[in-house]
Amino acid sequence: MSNLIWKKTGQASMPDEAIMTFLAGEDVLLDRELLPFDLEASAAHANGLAGAGILEPGEAMRLAECLARYSTEIQQGERVLGAEFEDGHSAIEAWLTEDLGELGKKIHTGRSRNDQVAVALRLYMRDRLSRLAAACLDIATVLLERAEREQALPMPGYTHLQRAMPSSAGMWLAGHAECFIDNAELARLTWQWADACPLGTASGFGVNLDLPRQQVSDALGFARMVVNPQCAQNSRGKIEVQAVGALAAATLDLRRLAWDLSMFTMPEFGFVVLPERFCTGSSIMPNKRNPDTVELMRAVHGRVQGAQAELQSVLSLPSGYHRDLQATKPPLLGAFGAALPALGLLSGLLAEFKWNQPAMRAALSPDVFATDRATELAAAGMPFRDAYRQVALELAAAPPGDADKSIEERVSPGAPGRLELGLLKSRVSALQSAESSN
Repeated sequence: MSNLIWKKTGQASMPDEAIMTFLAGEDVLLDRELLPFDLEASAAHANGLAGAGILEPGEAMRLAECLARYSTEIQQGERVLGAEFEDGHSAIEAWLTEDLGELGKKIHTGRSRNDQVAVALRLYMRDRLSRLAAACLDIATVLLERAEREQALPMPGYTHLQRAMPSSAGMWLAGHAECFIDNAELARLTWQWADACPLGTASGFGVNLDLPRQQVSDALGFARMVVNPQCAQNSRGKIEVQAVGALAAATLDLRRLAWDLSMFTMPEFGFVVLPERFCTGSSIMPNKRNPDTVELMRAVHGRVQGAQAELQSVLSLPSGYHRDLQATKPPLLGAFGAALPALGLLSGLLAEFKWNQPAMRAALSPDVFATDRATELAAAGMPFRDAYRQVALELAAAPPGDADKSIEERVSPGAPGRLELGLLKSRVSALQSAESSN
């Protein structure tokens, strides 16, 4: 590890290889994911240095051109952040110095690795929160489209995993859809909260240069700046906790939906047939068709919860920067790395699964209509508690009356299963418009 930007001329001793490996941790691997954002922020910083008179406009342009080239080369796999670097920050400075000589050494003027990583992380979180919101809206859209087509398809509703009342496929679909609309809204609100530029605050005390912070913030597309340098450091980890919290809201609903699908595919229910491409087989049992995709989707929330706990544990710190904050990167990147692919697959799964309508209808046994029966008696004038007890006695003796009614007629037109989908669709449209304006 030879490219140490903090190494001083004539320094008598250095940490040995084992200590340096410990200090660097996973930074080189993690910074490969953050490097595009670090390069983007470095280009804006170079232009800011020109605005402050530290660089000539032509020098800033040369730096920006190199940084743009590095970004393209990284995207195409032609340049890799290697183990010879301590982190992505030192790699950028080393590459610029190699290509531009003395000019490359000027890139770090007026900034610290503290604000450099803080702005890269905020850019990363804005990107991932936008992806999260988009994935949640895609899921909600598929669910609402199916709910509109299948709102009258009857099925039992469950409480305590026991049949409870008549419901519908549309109600089940739209119920999950509304939750994912909420999740998209939370991701969007968290995005707005994180949308502040810390660049120019250096190590948490500012610098004695007239840096055009607002210009740099605008160039990076931030809505505002982090005003106080101490706040820029104190918010490290805090923003990450909230971003992972927004992610956890979505993966919690992912887990609940995956649980439903897991149960509904059981022969004991038999309500759902999953698409073949989302299933696998057993290495020993020829009869098996396993819902592995759904089960691994169910597991994702555990990983996100683990990231939340890890972040909160690291953040038991006083104010200012501490090297402990390096440990907030693995859980943040790991959580989004695990959850976004799962959420991205969910919309396809939801669009393609099939309902087994005969099994759903067969599960609507007479006792499921007990509450409807009690409500009908109450509507006719009987006190509800008396109606409740009467229906309980009827159930003990025989199935409720009106057995000649069709299942569709037993689902009361005023029940929640008759959906007002327009309100949910309008929320999706509003959020999609907000996302497209980013």
